[in-house]
Amino acid sequence: MTKRDLIDEILTRYPRLSGGEAEVVVNLVLDSMADALAHGRRIEIRGFGSFVVRRRPAREGRNPRTGAPVALPERWVPFFKPGKELKLRVSGKPVPNSAGDASDG
Repeated sequence: MTKRDLIDEILTRYPRLSGGEAEVVVNLVLDSMADALAHGRRIEIRGFGSFVVRRRPAREGRNPRTGAPVALPERWVPFFKPGKELKLRVSGKPVPNSAGDASDG
């Protein structure tokens, strides 16, 4: 799914919104998530999963073309851990009905 697909899905579910409004909402959510991770904060979306930033220590890698050793510096990488409900959906198993379901009704 692309960002455009997400915007189109919002417009399908909420036709009273304009395309520009839906795009602003999607951009705001994604920018807020990126900013939180950039500041080392954890993001938890119940039923979906959590995003954290993990430290990857410095190590020695290899140039795939030449095989020569290359020093790789320490870095911070985003990490996603899927939630239980997402794991069940992906595996095709039934998902228990939760009181937190958001519906347009």
